[in-house]
Amino acid sequence: MRAIVRRAWDSDLAHSLRSSPVAMAAAVVVLVCVLASLFAGQIAPHNPFDLASLELGDSRLPPAWSELGSRKYLLGTDDQGRDILSAVMYGARISLIVGVASVVLSVLVGVTLGLVAGYLGGWVDGLLMRLCDVMLSFPAILVALLIAGVGRAMFPDADESLAFGVLILSISLTGWVQYARTVRGSTLVERSKEYVQAARVTGVPPLRIMRRHVLPNVMGPVMVLATIQVATAIITEATLSFLGVGAPVTSPSLGTLIRVGNDYLFSGEWWITVFPGLMLVLIALSVNLLGDWLRDALNPRLQ
Repeated sequence: MRAIVRRAWDSDLAHSLRSSPVAMAAAVVVLVCVLASLFAGQIAPHNPFDLASLELGDSRLPPAWSELGSRKYLLGTDDQGRDILSAVMYGARISLIVGVASVVLSVLVGVTLGLVAGYLGGWVDGLLMRLCDVMLSFPAILVALLIAGVGRAMFPDADESLAFGVLILSISLTGWVQYARTVRGSTLVERSKEYVQAARVTGVPPLRIMRRHVLPNVMGPVMVLATIQVATAIITEATLSFLGVGAPVTSPSLGTLIRVGNDYLFSGEWWITVFPGLMLVLIALSVNLLGDWLRDALNPRLQ
């Protein structure tokens, strides 16, 4: 185990990360946000969604450093007396889970269709690429809003798992297109190379060629795109939750917290929406910076 860690630490990718202060700072921020959200139940000062522990008398308290603030609530409370710091931790966990899950689903669908289109070509390639063109003609947020709204209307009493499934599906419905087009272009290049031709001559089945020979050589751009798309998926989820068709009210994400605080923004309770908004911006910015670093690190022309 120690040898594996040592080998990873001495790799070119790790050296590139260590030599980039911006990437290192972004990685630290992402790691802190992920750990804080995953272990929110252990490190959060309060459980903001435990109705028995809420005190309406503590509602809309300003941050602790304000004159009317309380040390009990470092970042203040919302209209129901929920601790903002704890709510941000719990909300970030939901946003990260939905964002990562939707990207994973998009990668699985997009990479599969891109491999098939690029390797087989012909009418299969034409049909799949026309499907991509159709999906790109609709705004992604509009499609996600439509699917999430229809899902809510069809299953008004659905449990949280089904609601999150509809939300992930709605974000992934248009997210797979970029992966399919990227993998298709790379596959068109790879299928004409000698190692693929040699595998064909020796009678290797097409499915095995795509899975064991072509796929590993087209995953570089997919990794970069997936890293950047995580931030986009998190923002899309926050947008849907802000509009009221995203995460359930019983398990609010960062977008839901921002929507709740938006009602009190102009009455002076700015902290209710500002701190969840800052958390969302911090996560999205850090993930985008990591994606930019990964794109440059995997680019052979910049080595």
